[in-house]
This record gives sequence, structure tokens and C-alpha cells, in this order.
Amino acid sequence: MNFPGEPSSVIAELRWRASPLTRAIATCTGAAIACALLTARWELIAFAAPMLGVLCSIGWQRPVPSVRVQGQPGMPRCFETEQVRVNIWAEADDGGVVELDCSVLPGMELERVSNDGPATRVAVEGSAQAAAGQTFDVQAARWGRYPIQASVRVLGRGGLLEGTGTAEVAEVSVFPVASPQSTPIPRTDLLDRIGTHLTRHVGPGVEYASIRPYVPGDQIRTVNWPVSARRSALHVNERLTDRAADVVVLIDTYAQPPGPATAASERTARGAAQVVQSALRYGDRAGLVALGSRNIRWLGPDTGQRQFYRILDTVLGAADSFDRAAGTLAPRPAVPPSALIVAFSTMLETEFALALIDLRKRGHAVVAVDVLDGNPVEGEHDPLVDRMWTLERSLMYRDMAAVGVDIVGWTGDVSLDEAMALVPEHRTDMRR
Repeated sequence: MNFPGEPSSVIAELRWRASPLTRAIATCTGAAIACALLTARWELIAFAAPMLGVLCSIGWQRPVPSVRVQGQPGMPRCFETEQVRVNIWAEADDGGVVELDCSVLPGMELERVSNDGPATRVAVEGSAQAAAGQTFDVQAARWGRYPIQASVRVLGRGGLLEGTGTAEVAEVSVFPVASPQSTPIPRTDLLDRIGTHLTRHVGPGVEYASIRPYVPGDQIRTVNWPVSARRSALHVNERLTDRAADVVVLIDTYAQPPGPATAASERTARGAAQVVQSALRYGDRAGLVALGSRNIRWLGPDTGQRQFYRILDTVLGAADSFDRAAGTLAPRPAVPPSALIVAFSTMLETEFALALIDLRKRGHAVVAVDVLDGNPVEGEHDPLVDRMWTLERSLMYRDMAAVGVDIVGWTGDVSLDEAMALVPEHRTDMRR
């Protein structure tokens, strides 16, 4: 999948030095002068004079050019293991020949599709200039942001100087692949808005709730005639209504210690994508808040497929469609009233836990998914250390549940929907 985008353009910062031609001329000139001094054959000076004149003419040559590197699209997007095609070209403002080469970070594969050559004529701002162009197919096996660096080489001052530089001409955003399985949302009282989630509230629906005596205003089609005949009075059927939800996903973007905690954060983006995908599939509104290092990225709840890709951009921080805020707590505009909160974290940062408690105090149903599996410290440990760590985590689970924040563990050997099935139910039966 490739999203269309505007081309990106950047001026490469060039480092100038003597070109191979200049070094060859200087070497020949120096050798000729040295031979003339050693052998006293001054006619060698006449051989070296033209080359020396070429070197002295560098001040009269045309100014060094600038090189503009462009990429199309400027911010390509794709999912994991998918290929996306990127066109990159570079041109010099003096019409000189530009040599172009591209590279990517480890983890992404770059395959050259074509090379238009170092002297292709292209139209740039109404004029024809010489440009180097290349087309690549790139793909990555892991989600993230992968910049594409372009290395350029151009000659200046009549070929006496050589300029080289690099520029990040494009950035590939690789989205995580979410599991197709639907993830259940926390079971609680939902908003008074028609949706697809069965509740314990009486209203329009198809699920049977109870029978009550008829009151003026009830529709005739709701009358239960067999019961009315037995009780000699009209009785109607009550149905359970279906309602919609506002789901806001919190992700932990705080710096994690190296080792199992960093590896466990891999599941954070995947879990967020799966929860958002499930919510939007059922017609709910979904939003996202990324908390970390007093820098907050958030996107308000909305519906539709476009919202899904906007949330993925917010997870990666790869677009300007989201809002920013400072602090450690979730902004109030990002979390509408009665929203359901699903958080993904290693639960190692105290500020993230305080943000969850703050959301619970605002009246939201909060479920935290602990993505850390086992001890966060690398290496072999005494079994007693692992037992103490497990005991400490269980106490944290209990303390957080006491304030209304439920925590469930999500390890790599189970799916997210299986982990979310362990969330306790906190809604009240309508018959009470």
C-alpha cells in the first residue's frame, strides 16, 4: 500500500575539496618543477607553466553550484513487508553533471529498479537542467520510520573542485500490521449513542430483556400477546439496546531500559493498531494519546478508515495531523467524557501510572495492558530475584485495581484478544 504524497525537496550541504583532476595536475606540475630544479633543465618549466596556469585560474571560474535533491513521494507509507516505490533525483543549478547514490538504515531493504543515468535532461522550474535520477523499491520487516539518505557528487570551478554531501530526501513510514482478530473493549456503561455493542440498558434492540405492564405510548408491536392473555392485561417486551463507545488508546513512549523492556515495547504499536482497528470496525470512535518525556502527541476520537491511518501516523510521529502538548497527563480535549481507555505500557514509568490514575479519577474506564514479559534486567538471575519481581508486579496490579485501573498481562505467546478477555466486568445489571 502506497499513499500519494507531495515530493520533498532539500538543498544538499556540500563539502568542497580538490577534485581528482586538480590533484593530478598539481602532481604533474610539482614533478616537472622538481625535475627542472634537480637536472637544471629549465625547459621543463615551459611544460609545467600551462598546468600551473590552470591551477591559478580557479579564482576566475564560475561559482560552485548548489545541488537540490528531490524525492517523490516525500513521505511514502506502507505496511510491514510491503514494497513502496520511491523516485529520487538531483540537479545542479549550473546544469552540471550530478552523481547520485542512496542508502537506508539497517532493517530496510533497498532495491534499485532503474537508473536514468548521470546526465538526464529534466525540466526544473521552466528550464532544462542535467539531473541524476534513480527509482527504488524499499521494504522493511519491522514498523518504524526509515529515512532515505541521498549522497551526491558534483564538480565546480571548471572541474577543479569536487563537492560531496548527503541529505535526507525522503522518509518511509512503515505501519505495524494488526491482527485481524477483534479485540473486546472494557465492559462498562457506554454512551447514549446508537452503536453495535450490546448493553444492559433498555431501549431499541433485538435482545430480550424483560416483560413489563403496558403504559400509554408503547408501540403495539412490542405487546406480548400470550402473556397479556394469561394475565388479562397488556404487557410489552423490553429489549436491550446497542450503543457505541469512544475508545482512546494510550501508548507509553518513555525511554525504556535496554533489554527485555525495549523488546517488549515492540508490541505497543501492534496492540494499539489492533484496538483501533477493532473499534473502527464496529463503528466506534477511536483516538490516541502518546505519553512520554513531557512531550505528548494526541489525536481526538473520530470514525472512518482515514482515522485509522491518521492514528498510525500519530503512533510513529510521522505527520502533522496530530496535536502536541506538554506535560505528563492526558489532555482533556483528547479524552471525551465517558471514553474507554486502553493503555499499552511496560508499567516501569511512575508518571505513566499516575496518568492512568488521573484518567480513572475523571470517571473513565481504564484498562492497562502490561507488555513486559518477566524481569526487565538482562542476563541470568537468581530464581529468588525473579520471584521477588513477580511478587512486586502482582502487588502493583492489586494497588492499581484498588483505585479502579485494571491491568492485564500480554506476553508474546498469547494474542491480545485472549489477554483482554481477562478484564473484569464493572457494569451494573439493569435489573438491580
